[in-house]
Amino acid sequence: MYLSGTTMSRPNGAGLTGHMTTTKKNDAANDTTTKPILVLGSTGKTGSRVAAQLRRRGHEVRGASRKAPVPFDWNDENTWEQVLEGVGAAYLVDSQLPDAAESMRSFSELAVARGVERLVLLSARDWVVPEGEEKLPCERAVRESGARWTILKPSWFFQNFGEDPFMRAQVQAGEVVTSTGDGVEPFIDAEDIAAVAVAALTEEGHGGQAYELTGPRLLSLDSVVDEITRATGRTVTYRPLPPEEFATYAGGHGVPEEFVGLLNMLYGWIAENRFATLADGVQRVLGREPRDFGDYVRTAAASGVWGGGGGVERP
Repeated sequence: MYLSGTTMSRPNGAGLTGHMTTTKKNDAANDTTTKPILVLGSTGKTGSRVAAQLRRRGHEVRGASRKAPVPFDWNDENTWEQVLEGVGAAYLVDSQLPDAAESMRSFSELAVARGVERLVLLSARDWVVPEGEEKLPCERAVRESGARWTILKPSWFFQNFGEDPFMRAQVQAGEVVTSTGDGVEPFIDAEDIAAVAVAALTEEGHGGQAYELTGPRLLSLDSVVDEITRATGRTVTYRPLPPEEFATYAGGHGVPEEFVGLLNMLYGWIAENRFATLADGVQRVLGREPRDFGDYVRTAAASGVWGGGGGVERP
């Protein structure tokens, strides 16, 4: 699970064996980038939205993922040159795993050497770093690359509840189970994260900035399931479990063993209210309030992502 939101996906957001696609660009009025823009993790929750928003603005997007025709592999530097050719800016994802920083540093340095001017890194909020320790090493690698860098530090995504298979299945079954206790989290829409990323990739004024990104409200899991219940017309409850019991539950529902401990760590941070603060990064960059969770839930329910009853809101 990526620290800000994706569960059961490949640890490196672009995938260890990714691919490249390219779309054409037309100039947009407020954009300053004219070269292709590389999006790593272009099939993930944020990367797919970054790519889509860039394309809507008329940019040429080079998306690296496992599903496109030209391979990209974090572990094979021979595949890096082709995705960087002619690129002016790049969207990167920090896997926050022990071996990620070395690859991120090498890739960032190569990107700058090949003429990439802007690097935008999806990282995590500062609270994931214990007090007294240095910042996340992938952040340091990007900051020291020589590019105009921007760091995005979001909270957990709304889309976990509708797009992550493990959590979506829980909502569909009518019971969300975590080890987050009664902790709260300022969940954020991945579309807002993508909009901030697009601004940083294409507009002036974001170089050397680290933006903390949250939604507008602190929500407990009880509040989350209440909103889903109202939007779907179907009762969804929340069952908090101690970490040991959650590990058994998750393993019994197909979560790979290597992810169970990571989930418990992440859920434990929420239980400790490490993330129980709101930030103004969305407002600073986009000049508007972040989307509310209730708006997302109503849209998701109407789409039928959680099964029958979508769009029937209870009073």
